[in-house]
Amino acid sequence: MTSLTQITLEVTDLAAAESFYAASGLGAHVRLRAAAADVPSEGFRGFTVSLTVPRPADVRALVEAATAAEGTALKPAAKSFWGYGGVVSAPDGTIWKFASSEKKECGPATGLVERVVVLLGTSDMTATKEFYVAHGLTVARSFGRKYVEFAASEGAVTLALYPRRALAKDAGVPADGGGAHRVALGGGTARFTDPDGFSWEPETQAPARAQARTAGV
Repeated sequence: MTSLTQITLEVTDLAAAESFYAASGLGAHVRLRAAAADVPSEGFRGFTVSLTVPRPADVRALVEAATAAEGTALKPAAKSFWGYGGVVSAPDGTIWKFASSEKKECGPATGLVERVVVLLGTSDMTATKEFYVAHGLTVARSFGRKYVEFAASEGAVTLALYPRRALAKDAGVPADGGGAHRVALGGGTARFTDPDGFSWEPETQAPARAQARTAGV
């Protein structure tokens, strides 16, 4: 395995999730399937999905589209020291972060997504980093125990690691949670589970490209 190529969300209400992801335009980046009814999931699931976009107007458009489709704004679109961003929770509980490195207004929304990043909250950054390197991923950036990012092939999803509590704080939610993560990560040909309980499965078909135009933006 050299890259993360697909994200499958496991949802308790498939029809409602399909409606949200179609209306918000976020469905281009994930797949959906019904969650096992007998497997509980509570609180923070330990991951977020981040979309990097060119302009602040793109961030606002994504937040507006997601909240109009009945998502919940956890952090409104606003400037920060690193750029411009906002965070929304989908009705199924998946946390989405939209971010641009641009702080200044530089034109209308482009409708483009430059990069899709899955951030996994870890309990032991060193052990999880070593696990993924052993499974064929290449470290692109590493800041000790604070952040690790793996290289992604063209059109693939970027995988990154962040301490669980820091990731929850960045998302604007309590770090407490347990049970199923309700996400399956796809890439390569093998099935395995990482040290934090995130499940991987073989890639089934080519994913949407990161440069795809986002519907509704």
